[in-house]
Amino acid sequence: MKKLRYQVVGVMSGTSLDGIDLACIQFVDFKGVWEFKITAAETHAYPEVWKRKLENASLLSIPEITDLDETYTIYLAEVIQQFLKEHQLTEDTLDAVCAHGHTVLHQPENGITIQIGNNSALAKKIGLKTVCDFRVQDVKLGGQGAPLVPIGDRLLFAEYTYCLNLGGFANVSLEKDEKRIAYDIGAVNTVLNFLAEQMGYGFDEDGKIAALGEVDDNLLASLNALSFYQQQAPKSLGIEWVKAKVFPLIKAAPISIKNKIATYTYHAAQQIAHELKGNATQQVLITGGGAFNSTLIKHIKSLCSLQLVIPEKELVEYKEALVFGLLGVLKLTGKVNVLKSVTGASKDHSSGKIFLP
Repeated sequence: MKKLRYQVVGVMSGTSLDGIDLACIQFVDFKGVWEFKITAAETHAYPEVWKRKLENASLLSIPEITDLDETYTIYLAEVIQQFLKEHQLTEDTLDAVCAHGHTVLHQPENGITIQIGNNSALAKKIGLKTVCDFRVQDVKLGGQGAPLVPIGDRLLFAEYTYCLNLGGFANVSLEKDEKRIAYDIGAVNTVLNFLAEQMGYGFDEDGKIAALGEVDDNLLASLNALSFYQQQAPKSLGIEWVKAKVFPLIKAAPISIKNKIATYTYHAAQQIAHELKGNATQQVLITGGGAFNSTLIKHIKSLCSLQLVIPEKELVEYKEALVFGLLGVLKLTGKVNVLKSVTGASKDHSSGKIFLP
């Protein structure tokens, strides 16, 4: 059987603002049966100045976003170049850098999704073939532009009934009626990190704060009543939804920050468990930073009957960078990398743009 091999660097920056994830991945295509190996991976934490800029980017005008895009692209290129240098990766050993950029505005209902650090300037600055700008085409085709990871779930993790990502937002992917479907469930770390910072922490490590707090029934009921949870898939979320719908409820609750963290953690678990229908013979692959939140995982486990599988740390932390590497390879080879059954687009398509240095 003919084997086709590719080596790429996948680059991902998520809404939780933990940092820039970079992973060097080797892919082998056995006629549509894919295997992968992560050979190097690291997270470049955002300095406080960039964290604040990105946190407030959704409030900027389009000209201001354009200016931010220019400076962020320079910064992102420097981070990627450092990774390439550290791991001795060159144009002779890499097929491409596959970069997601960073989402600053996501309003698919208005035909808008904007990612920065996501253009031809990045390829020129790093001096390598670059595949990026994965979301815009899908929105133009009537899709949500998200989630994009499910093609990787289908091709790389087909043995699991559900693939659940617990990042800035929780999203889930599954096969239904011989189609892959996926959608956002709700916010997770975008809210929990925001609350933890008010207590002087970057995040609620291991869910320790949530474990010490008490769940407030009134806030819990208000959160569970949010209309997004009743919408049918395909559906996706952006930070704008959190700021408009979630933060006002949390800020108005007359309880301690600790109890707000405990309440939101339980709320997130309830909404996630509600989507995980099945029995104890079925497995859920859990990745993303929330997989390390023991309190969140304990709550989900108590509320559903499926087996929760948390893989090795490298896959937990770098699955999205891994899959954007795969999306890039699929684009380079002209294969479908976005599914209409997932995003609601008018057709399956090969999304993204290829830029030469």
